[in-house]
Amino acid sequence: MGESLFTKVWNMHKVKTLSSGQDQLFIGLHLIHEVTSPQAFAMLKERGVKVLHPERTFATVDHIVPTKNRQRPFQDELAEKMLAALESNTTDYKISFFNLSTAYQGIVHIIGPELGLTQPGMTIACGDSHTATHGAFGAIAFGIGTSQVRDILATQTMAMNKSKVRRINVSGKLQKGVYAKDVILKIIEVLGVKGGIGYAYEYGGEVIENFTMEERMTVCNMSIEGGARFGYINPDQKTFDYLKGRKFAPQGEAFNRAIRFWKSLASDPDTHYDDVVNIDVSDMAPMITWGIHPGHALEVSKSIPALNRFSVDEKATAQKALEHMQLKEGQSLLGQKISVAFIGSCTNGRISDLREAAQFIKGKKVHKDVFAFVVPGSVQVKKQAEEEGLDKIFEAAGFSWRGAGCSICLGMNDDQLVGDQVCASSSNRNYIGRQGSPTGRTLLMSPAMVAAAAVKGELVDLREVI
Repeated sequence: MGESLFTKVWNMHKVKTLSSGQDQLFIGLHLIHEVTSPQAFAMLKERGVKVLHPERTFATVDHIVPTKNRQRPFQDELAEKMLAALESNTTDYKISFFNLSTAYQGIVHIIGPELGLTQPGMTIACGDSHTATHGAFGAIAFGIGTSQVRDILATQTMAMNKSKVRRINVSGKLQKGVYAKDVILKIIEVLGVKGGIGYAYEYGGEVIENFTMEERMTVCNMSIEGGARFGYINPDQKTFDYLKGRKFAPQGEAFNRAIRFWKSLASDPDTHYDDVVNIDVSDMAPMITWGIHPGHALEVSKSIPALNRFSVDEKATAQKALEHMQLKEGQSLLGQKISVAFIGSCTNGRISDLREAAQFIKGKKVHKDVFAFVVPGSVQVKKQAEEEGLDKIFEAAGFSWRGAGCSICLGMNDDQLVGDQVCASSSNRNYIGRQGSPTGRTLLMSPAMVAAAAVKGELVDLREVI
């Protein structure tokens, strides 16, 4: 019987099985940022432990960095301390650091792929929930906690339980105005925010195969929102074409050898999966969230479900969501007024995301009651967008054009909601307080849907206004 890519990559990196029953895994690539690394480095220093393989760790600054005024020292004292600590630690331990002064700074899950650090067959760990993004390349990538950041720095390994594998086949042809963000929100709506617990998600089917690498990254990025620690896609020619010539990818004949190896990693045709789910998205409308977690999602043409449709465990959360969002069961979200429109994040801050939004925005104006801004996911994305004139399109429409970073996605910087503002957001989480205000309200959607809402001042069905 054949093996899945997950099993192949896991077994290649397993050092041994521990007495606890967990496997000790070698980590091929370790990505760090300023928020979850200071304590890990402090623990190493307390014990007098060195970083075992500094050449396998790469750092960037993204979570706390301001997107408007980036002058040092930062006005936020804590943010300045975090960045200063990362600068000091990466210098002390000789770790490559893409600081604000470099051409490669950006959100960790965007710069990894664009620099060619992310490659098929790798185990990739990062102290950030959305590390599964890198699984779009056929890597086994996952988020970790601070103590695990410490362990990897010290040993280049960590202990983990092996997950089961669920194959998710996505079939059909997407309607115009429906994007990769809609597909992953639909998957989460169908399977639930806890449906992936204990599983790695292998995404496949004609829709996934037809997606670009950037679209695949959007899908894998939100695997954690469905409870799965891992989300991946088998590597193919699109994967290889994307990586060719990237800064840290193999070059010349080494690249050709790498392709032969990468092809061997794909799940075998006779692989037995622990579970298989088939989802047809042919008739799917653009998706939007209405509640306080990504599973509170629906097609924009439908109404918020009645509370009696939820299980006993889910009903209380749904009730809390309606109260927080100031909505009612059975209500349509069409016409819902918004205050803020945000395009960016590790989910949708890539060049293709900005192009889609700009295509809709061109020649239009942001509604007078909406504050709209665009935050490119990296310095490289920002540079490319400006070369294509996208910044001018956004600014002419009334959007604020910013520097690279996580921005309002998690509200750990200057970009935050105020009071009970409603934000149309291309980010990945709509938790209470996620965007800085405990009463702020977040609606997740695709960048193009955000752009449409920014112009109209309210939520619309993108299919009707394209």
